[in-house]
Amino acid sequence: MVRTIATGLEVPRPAPKLPKNVKDMFSLKGKVACISGASSGIGGAVAVAFAQAGADIAVWYNSHDGLIETAKELAKEYKVKAIAYKCPVTDEKKVYDTIQQVLKDFGGKIDVFVANAGIAGSSGSLVEAEERGEASEEWDRILQTNFQGVYYCSKFIGSVFKKQGHGSLIATASMSGHIVNVPQLQTCYNATKAGVIHMAKSLAVEWASYARVNTVSPGYITTPISGFAADKIKERWLELTPLGREGLPEELVGAYLYLASDASTFTTGSDIIVDGGYCCI
Repeated sequence: MVRTIATGLEVPRPAPKLPKNVKDMFSLKGKVACISGASSGIGGAVAVAFAQAGADIAVWYNSHDGLIETAKELAKEYKVKAIAYKCPVTDEKKVYDTIQQVLKDFGGKIDVFVANAGIAGSSGSLVEAEERGEASEEWDRILQTNFQGVYYCSKFIGSVFKKQGHGSLIATASMSGHIVNVPQLQTCYNATKAGVIHMAKSLAVEWASYARVNTVSPGYITTPISGFAADKIKERWLELTPLGREGLPEELVGAYLYLASDASTFTTGSDIIVDGGYCCI
């Protein structure tokens, strides 16, 4: 053990024993992974990828109970354990209770937690929205899901990781935590995603002795969450994206797999941007 200046905490000094084959390094066989917001979009793609990589998965949803059947299909196809849980991440007690149930159902451990649940929102100018009486309601709705939800998941899974002595927390942030989107105005969304990135960096230092914490920042991805935008707005998005298109959810799963696997044992406090080059310009 060595006491680091960065944290003031004692952390393990020896390097981990890693598989010799790179395919084994990326394997999730034997790991238990939780994914919130897994009923569709990015979370759904991550759930499939993790099952393909051999992980047993606990997939969370809020309102789309079709995930119950999807979990059964994933379990059958990939020969893993997969169970769906209804858990709105805005409900602190429900988050705690669900994590405890997952521990009971999956042999008392959780190796990976993907805090992915989130919502979009664009109420226009903050001042004009306030004048219409809409700003506070919109802000609270997005803040509670995108930031408080990650906070609730983090603090309860953090206790699990500390007791185990290991774990990987991956939060879905956004390129919107790095840049200001145009032409739509979305101050509250951008602020929550910037907060998630910095929360994760802070936790990476705080938890350095027992767990890793990282984020993935997607750009414009073809998912239901971007359904609020009119075609004319999306055309502007593509003009500002060097690759000239929206990404597919499946184009993100490599980043999540890397952060969940033993290939990333020296990676913590990092944010992986997958945005088709948007943040470059």
